[in-house]
Amino acid sequence: MRLLKSDKESYSEMEAAEALGMSMERLHLLLNENVFNDGSPKPQQLNFQATDLILIEFWDRTLADNKVVRMPKRW
Repeated sequence: MRLLKSDKESYSEMEAAEALGMSMERLHLLLNENVFNDGSPKPQQLNFQATDLILIEFWDRTLADNKVVRMPKRW
């Protein structure tokens, strides 16, 4: 993960995407694939903690990695 040198307690979607070096579209794709995959709608506004960014970066690195067994989508 890119070293976050901020003492911020929360990040907006835009700040999270910027801190992770990804587009908003990529962030939304990862959230849709890993969080909002049970039919529940994504809230209009999301805030993230630094620990959330670590998890999102993990998802970003493993999305196309066949060596990591991904959990099936919840239906």
